[in-house]
Amino acid sequence: MSHGNYIKRINDSLIPKVHLNWPVLDLFAGSGGLSLGFEAVGFPTTGYEKDRHAVETYNRNLEGHCFEQTLTCDTQFETPYEVIIGGPPCQPFSVGGHQKGKKDERNGFPIFINAVRQLKPQIWLFENVRGMLYSNKGYFAEILRELTAEGYLIEYQLLNAVNYGVPQTRERLFVVGHHGKFTFPSPEANPVTVGDAIGDLIETIQDDSKILTPSMDRYVANYERASQCLRPRDIYLDKPARTLTCRNIAAPTGDMQRVRLQEGKRRRLVVREAARLQSFPDWFEFCGTETQQYYQIGNAVPPLLAYHLATAVRNYLVMTGRVESESIEKLVQPQLTQMSLF
Repeated sequence: MSHGNYIKRINDSLIPKVHLNWPVLDLFAGSGGLSLGFEAVGFPTTGYEKDRHAVETYNRNLEGHCFEQTLTCDTQFETPYEVIIGGPPCQPFSVGGHQKGKKDERNGFPIFINAVRQLKPQIWLFENVRGMLYSNKGYFAEILRELTAEGYLIEYQLLNAVNYGVPQTRERLFVVGHHGKFTFPSPEANPVTVGDAIGDLIETIQDDSKILTPSMDRYVANYERASQCLRPRDIYLDKPARTLTCRNIAAPTGDMQRVRLQEGKRRRLVVREAARLQSFPDWFEFCGTETQQYYQIGNAVPPLLAYHLATAVRNYLVMTGRVESESIEKLVQPQLTQMSLF
Protein backbone atom coordinates (compact mmCIF):
# COMPACT_ATOMS: atom_id res chain seq x y z
CA MET A 1 0.00 0.00 0.00
CA SER A 2 1.37 3.39 -0.97
CA HIS A 3 1.58 6.35 1.39
CA GLY A 4 -1.35 8.11 -0.26
CA ASN A 5 -3.58 5.04 -0.12
CA TYR A 6 -2.95 4.47 3.59
CA ILE A 7 -3.61 8.09 4.54
CA LYS A 8 -6.76 8.19 2.41
CA ARG A 9 -7.94 4.94 3.95
CA ILE A 10 -7.72 6.08 7.57
CA ASN A 11 -8.88 9.64 6.84
CA ASP A 12 -11.93 8.56 4.83
CA SER A 13 -13.04 5.19 6.18
CA LEU A 14 -12.78 6.11 9.87
CA ILE A 15 -15.13 9.10 9.71
CA PRO A 16 -17.77 8.59 12.44
CA LYS A 17 -21.23 7.77 11.13
CA VAL A 18 -24.26 6.35 12.87
CA HIS A 19 -26.72 4.16 10.94
CA LEU A 20 -27.47 1.24 13.25
CA ASN A 21 -29.95 1.28 16.12
CA TRP A 22 -27.79 -0.88 18.36
CA PRO A 23 -26.02 1.25 20.97
CA VAL A 24 -22.50 0.43 22.12
CA LEU A 25 -21.16 1.04 25.63
CA ASP A 26 -17.39 1.63 25.74
CA LEU A 27 -15.92 1.14 29.22
CA PHE A 28 -12.49 2.59 30.03
CA ALA A 29 -12.84 4.33 26.67
CA GLY A 30 -9.64 6.38 26.71
CA SER A 31 -9.47 8.79 23.80
CA GLY A 32 -11.89 6.67 21.75
CA GLY A 33 -9.78 4.44 19.50
CA LEU A 34 -12.10 1.47 19.94
CA SER A 35 -15.25 3.60 19.71
CA LEU A 36 -13.96 5.29 16.55
CA GLY A 37 -13.77 1.94 14.76
CA PHE A 38 -17.31 1.08 15.87
CA GLU A 39 -18.74 4.44 14.86
CA ALA A 40 -17.09 4.14 11.44
CA VAL A 41 -19.06 0.92 10.90
CA GLY A 42 -22.29 2.59 11.98
CA PHE A 43 -22.73 1.93 15.70
CA PRO A 44 -23.71 4.76 18.07
CA THR A 45 -21.36 4.82 21.07
CA THR A 46 -21.31 6.05 24.64
CA GLY A 47 -18.04 6.09 26.56
CA TYR A 48 -16.95 6.20 30.19
CA GLU A 49 -13.43 7.31 31.09
CA LYS A 50 -11.87 8.89 34.17
CA ASP A 51 -9.06 10.83 32.47
CA ARG A 52 -10.28 14.35 31.76
CA HIS A 53 -8.07 14.99 28.76
CA ALA A 54 -8.93 11.67 27.12
CA VAL A 55 -12.63 12.46 27.62
CA GLU A 56 -12.12 15.84 25.96
CA THR A 57 -10.41 14.12 23.02
CA TYR A 58 -13.24 11.60 22.66
CA ASN A 59 -15.93 14.29 22.72
CA ARG A 60 -14.06 16.49 20.26
CA ASN A 61 -13.78 13.78 17.61
CA LEU A 62 -16.60 11.26 17.94
CA GLU A 63 -20.34 11.44 17.40
CA GLY A 64 -21.07 9.71 20.71
CA HIS A 65 -20.57 11.21 24.14
CA CYS A 66 -18.00 10.16 26.74
CA PHE A 67 -18.69 10.74 30.44
CA GLU A 68 -15.85 11.69 32.74
CA GLN A 69 -16.40 9.21 35.54
CA THR A 70 -14.45 6.75 37.66
CA LEU A 71 -16.33 3.47 37.29
CA THR A 72 -16.95 1.14 40.22
CA CYS A 73 -18.82 -2.12 40.69
CA ASP A 74 -21.73 -0.03 41.98
CA THR A 75 -22.04 2.04 38.78
CA GLN A 76 -25.53 1.81 37.32
CA PHE A 77 -26.17 2.27 33.60
CA GLU A 78 -29.63 3.66 32.88
CA THR A 79 -29.64 3.06 29.12
CA PRO A 80 -29.81 -0.46 27.65
CA TYR A 81 -26.91 -1.44 25.39
CA GLU A 82 -26.78 -4.26 22.86
CA VAL A 83 -22.98 -4.23 22.72
CA ILE A 84 -20.36 -3.64 25.43
CA ILE A 85 -16.74 -3.04 24.50
CA GLY A 86 -13.73 -1.86 26.44
CA GLY A 87 -10.16 -2.14 27.55
CA PRO A 88 -10.03 -2.78 31.29
CA PRO A 89 -6.77 -1.25 32.58
CA CYS A 90 -3.94 -3.52 31.49
CA GLN A 91 -1.17 -2.41 33.89
CA PRO A 92 -2.05 -5.15 36.41
CA PHE A 93 -1.37 -7.79 33.74
CA SER A 94 1.31 -6.24 31.53
CA VAL A 95 4.76 -7.84 31.38
CA GLY A 96 6.04 -4.28 31.69
CA GLY A 97 4.23 -3.76 34.99
CA HIS A 98 4.33 -5.36 38.42
CA GLN A 99 2.05 -8.27 37.51
CA LYS A 100 -0.19 -7.83 40.56
CA GLY A 101 -3.18 -8.99 38.52
CA LYS A 102 -6.50 -9.04 40.35
CA LYS A 103 -4.84 -7.67 43.52
CA ASP A 104 -4.02 -4.42 41.71
CA GLU A 105 -6.42 -1.59 42.56
CA ARG A 106 -6.42 -0.62 38.88
CA ASN A 107 -7.99 -3.96 37.90
CA GLY A 108 -11.10 -3.10 35.88
CA PHE A 109 -12.46 -6.58 35.25
CA PRO A 110 -14.94 -6.69 38.16
CA ILE A 111 -16.45 -3.48 36.72
CA PHE A 112 -16.66 -4.94 33.22
CA ILE A 113 -18.25 -8.16 34.50
CA ASN A 114 -20.75 -6.15 36.55
CA ALA A 115 -21.77 -4.17 33.45
CA VAL A 116 -22.35 -7.40 31.50
CA ARG A 117 -24.46 -8.81 34.35
CA GLN A 118 -26.48 -5.64 34.62
CA LEU A 119 -27.10 -4.96 30.92
CA LYS A 120 -27.00 -8.48 29.41
CA PRO A 121 -25.86 -7.28 25.95
CA GLN A 122 -26.18 -9.41 22.85
CA ILE A 123 -22.40 -9.42 22.48
CA TRP A 124 -19.43 -8.00 24.40
CA LEU A 125 -15.75 -7.58 23.62
CA PHE A 126 -12.71 -6.58 25.63
CA GLU A 127 -9.03 -6.01 24.83
CA ASN A 128 -6.04 -6.62 27.06
CA VAL A 129 -2.34 -7.44 26.94
CA ARG A 130 -1.12 -10.94 26.13
CA GLY A 131 0.21 -11.23 29.69
CA MET A 132 -3.31 -12.26 30.67
CA LEU A 133 -2.57 -15.66 29.09
CA TYR A 134 0.65 -16.26 31.01
CA SER A 135 1.45 -15.05 34.51
CA ASN A 136 -2.22 -14.28 35.12
CA LYS A 137 -3.79 -17.25 33.33
CA GLY A 138 -5.45 -18.41 36.55
CA TYR A 139 -7.28 -15.11 36.95
CA PHE A 140 -8.10 -15.08 33.23
CA ALA A 141 -9.78 -18.48 33.67
CA GLU A 142 -11.72 -17.03 36.60
CA ILE A 143 -12.92 -14.12 34.44
CA LEU A 144 -14.08 -16.54 31.75
CA ARG A 145 -15.96 -18.66 34.29
CA GLU A 146 -17.77 -15.58 35.62
CA LEU A 147 -18.81 -14.45 32.15
CA THR A 148 -19.69 -17.94 30.90
CA ALA A 149 -22.07 -18.23 33.85
CA GLU A 150 -23.99 -15.29 32.35
CA GLY A 151 -24.91 -17.47 29.38
CA TYR A 152 -22.27 -16.49 26.82
CA LEU A 153 -20.13 -18.51 24.49
CA ILE A 154 -16.63 -17.09 24.78
CA GLU A 155 -13.84 -17.03 22.23
CA TYR A 156 -10.51 -15.28 22.40
CA GLN A 157 -7.60 -14.68 20.06
CA LEU A 158 -4.29 -12.87 20.03
CA LEU A 159 -4.63 -10.40 17.17
CA ASN A 160 -1.69 -8.53 15.71
CA ALA A 161 -2.65 -5.06 14.44
CA VAL A 162 -0.12 -5.37 11.62
CA ASN A 163 -2.40 -7.99 10.03
CA TYR A 164 -5.29 -5.52 9.85
CA GLY A 165 -3.79 -2.58 7.99
CA VAL A 166 -2.03 -0.93 10.95
CA PRO A 167 1.67 -0.08 10.29
CA GLN A 168 2.78 -1.50 13.63
CA THR A 169 3.49 -4.89 15.15
CA ARG A 170 1.11 -4.86 18.11
CA GLU A 171 -0.23 -8.10 19.54
CA ARG A 172 -3.13 -7.91 21.98
CA LEU A 173 -5.67 -10.30 23.45
CA PHE A 174 -9.29 -9.91 22.32
CA VAL A 175 -12.07 -11.75 24.10
CA VAL A 176 -15.64 -11.92 22.79
CA GLY A 177 -18.79 -13.18 24.48
CA HIS A 178 -21.72 -14.03 22.21
CA HIS A 179 -24.58 -16.46 21.63
CA GLY A 180 -23.16 -18.26 18.60
CA LYS A 181 -22.01 -17.54 15.01
CA PHE A 182 -19.39 -14.89 15.81
CA THR A 183 -16.27 -14.98 13.63
CA PHE A 184 -13.08 -13.00 14.23
CA PRO A 185 -11.99 -10.83 11.26
CA SER A 186 -9.65 -12.40 8.73
CA PRO A 187 -6.12 -10.99 8.41
CA GLU A 188 -5.15 -8.88 5.41
CA ALA A 189 -2.40 -10.02 3.06
CA ASN A 190 0.10 -7.17 2.80
CA PRO A 191 1.45 -5.23 5.80
CA VAL A 192 1.56 -1.44 5.77
CA THR A 193 5.01 0.04 6.38
CA VAL A 194 6.28 3.03 8.30
CA GLY A 195 7.06 4.67 4.97
CA ASP A 196 3.43 4.25 3.89
CA ALA A 197 2.26 5.92 7.09
CA ILE A 198 4.71 8.74 7.86
CA GLY A 199 7.13 8.88 4.93
CA ASP A 200 5.96 12.41 4.10
CA LEU A 201 6.49 13.68 7.65
CA ILE A 202 9.91 12.39 8.63
CA GLU A 203 12.01 14.94 6.73
CA THR A 204 9.54 17.83 6.87
CA ILE A 205 8.94 18.07 10.62
CA GLN A 206 11.12 20.61 12.37
CA ASP A 207 11.26 19.94 16.10
CA ASP A 208 14.74 20.30 17.53
CA SER A 209 13.51 19.23 20.97
CA LYS A 210 13.03 15.72 19.60
CA ILE A 211 16.53 15.36 18.08
CA LEU A 212 18.71 12.89 19.98
CA THR A 213 21.82 14.49 21.46
CA PRO A 214 25.20 12.70 21.38
CA SER A 215 24.75 11.73 25.04
CA MET A 216 21.32 10.25 24.24
CA ASP A 217 22.81 8.32 21.32
CA ARG A 218 25.39 6.84 23.68
CA TYR A 219 22.68 5.99 26.20
CA VAL A 220 20.68 4.18 23.52
CA ALA A 221 23.77 2.31 22.29
CA ASN A 222 24.54 1.12 25.83
CA TYR A 223 20.93 0.05 26.30
CA GLU A 224 20.94 -1.92 23.07
CA ARG A 225 24.23 -3.64 23.89
CA ALA A 226 22.86 -4.67 27.28
CA SER A 227 19.69 -5.89 25.55
CA GLN A 228 21.75 -7.81 22.97
CA CYS A 229 20.04 -6.08 20.05
CA LEU A 230 21.38 -7.34 16.73
CA ARG A 231 20.63 -4.02 14.97
CA PRO A 232 19.59 -0.57 16.19
CA ARG A 233 15.92 -0.42 17.11
CA ASP A 234 15.29 2.58 14.90
CA ILE A 235 12.08 2.78 12.90
CA TYR A 236 12.70 1.51 9.35
CA LEU A 237 10.72 2.86 6.41
CA ASP A 238 10.33 -0.51 4.70
CA LYS A 239 8.89 -2.30 7.73
CA PRO A 240 6.04 -1.83 10.20
CA ALA A 241 6.98 -0.11 13.45
CA ARG A 242 7.61 -1.81 16.78
CA THR A 243 4.77 -1.74 19.31
CA LEU A 244 4.02 1.81 20.41
CA THR A 245 3.63 2.17 24.16
CA CYS A 246 3.09 5.16 26.42
CA ARG A 247 6.66 4.88 27.63
CA ASN A 248 8.52 4.53 24.35
CA ILE A 249 6.76 7.43 22.60
CA ALA A 250 6.36 9.88 25.50
CA ALA A 251 9.90 9.91 26.91
CA PRO A 252 13.54 9.56 25.76
CA THR A 253 13.99 6.03 27.08
CA GLY A 254 16.49 3.43 25.89
CA ASP A 255 13.88 1.81 23.64
CA MET A 256 12.28 5.09 22.51
CA GLN A 257 10.63 5.13 19.10
CA ARG A 258 12.85 7.16 16.78
CA VAL A 259 13.40 7.77 13.08
CA ARG A 260 16.76 8.32 11.40
CA LEU A 261 16.95 11.46 9.29
CA GLN A 262 18.80 11.65 5.96
CA GLU A 263 21.48 13.83 7.56
CA GLY A 264 22.24 10.99 9.98
CA LYS A 265 20.66 12.38 13.13
CA ARG A 266 17.87 10.58 14.90
CA ARG A 267 14.61 12.08 16.12
CA ARG A 268 11.86 10.93 18.46
CA LEU A 269 8.37 10.65 17.01
CA VAL A 270 6.08 13.67 17.19
CA VAL A 271 2.42 13.24 18.16
CA ARG A 272 1.05 13.11 14.59
CA GLU A 273 3.56 10.44 13.54
CA ALA A 274 2.68 8.29 16.54
CA ALA A 275 -1.02 8.80 15.82
CA ARG A 276 -0.66 7.67 12.20
CA LEU A 277 1.29 4.58 13.27
CA GLN A 278 -1.70 3.76 15.50
CA SER A 279 -4.02 4.41 12.49
CA PHE A 280 -5.62 7.57 13.87
CA PRO A 281 -6.78 9.84 11.01
CA ASP A 282 -5.09 13.19 10.49
CA TRP A 283 -8.32 15.01 11.35
CA PHE A 284 -8.38 13.39 14.81
CA GLU A 285 -7.28 16.03 17.35
CA PHE A 286 -5.81 15.09 20.74
CA CYS A 287 -6.30 17.26 23.83
CA GLY A 288 -4.06 17.95 26.80
CA THR A 289 -0.31 18.40 27.07
CA GLU A 290 2.02 16.69 24.63
CA THR A 291 2.79 13.97 27.17
CA GLN A 292 -0.91 13.41 27.82
CA GLN A 293 -1.50 13.11 24.08
CA TYR A 294 1.27 10.50 23.77
CA TYR A 295 -0.32 8.51 26.59
CA GLN A 296 -3.72 8.62 24.89
CA ILE A 297 -2.16 7.29 21.70
CA GLY A 298 -0.09 4.59 23.40
CA ASN A 299 -3.08 3.30 25.38
CA ALA A 300 -5.47 3.16 22.44
CA VAL A 301 -6.75 0.24 20.43
CA PRO A 302 -5.74 1.10 16.85
CA PRO A 303 -8.93 2.44 15.23
CA LEU A 304 -8.38 0.48 12.01
CA LEU A 305 -8.19 -2.79 13.95
CA ALA A 306 -11.28 -1.67 15.88
CA TYR A 307 -13.00 -1.12 12.50
CA HIS A 308 -12.38 -4.75 11.56
CA LEU A 309 -13.66 -5.96 14.93
CA ALA A 310 -16.73 -3.73 14.68
CA THR A 311 -17.45 -5.14 11.23
CA ALA A 312 -17.30 -8.66 12.70
CA VAL A 313 -19.72 -7.59 15.48
CA ARG A 314 -22.08 -6.03 12.94
CA ASN A 315 -21.96 -9.19 10.82
CA TYR A 316 -22.75 -11.26 13.93
CA LEU A 317 -25.81 -9.12 14.70
CA VAL A 318 -26.96 -9.47 11.09
CA MET A 319 -26.43 -13.24 11.08
CA THR A 320 -28.36 -13.67 14.33
CA GLY A 321 -31.23 -11.50 13.16
CA ARG A 322 -30.54 -8.66 15.58
CA VAL A 323 -30.59 -5.97 12.88
CA GLU A 324 -33.78 -4.92 11.13
CA SER A 325 -33.95 -5.68 7.40
CA GLU A 326 -34.15 -1.97 6.58
CA SER A 327 -30.89 -1.33 8.42
CA ILE A 328 -29.24 -4.28 6.66
CA GLU A 329 -30.29 -3.01 3.25
CA LYS A 330 -29.02 0.51 3.93
CA LEU A 331 -25.78 -0.35 5.68
CA VAL A 332 -24.39 -3.80 5.01
CA GLN A 333 -24.08 -3.75 1.24
CA PRO A 334 -22.32 -0.35 1.06
CA GLN A 335 -19.94 -1.42 3.82
CA LEU A 336 -19.08 -4.67 2.07
CA THR A 337 -18.46 -2.81 -1.17
CA GLN A 338 -16.21 -0.34 0.62
CA MET A 339 -14.24 -3.10 2.33
CA SER A 340 -13.50 -4.75 -1.01
CA LEU A 341 -11.54 -1.65 -2.02
CA PHE A 342 -9.00 -2.04 0.77
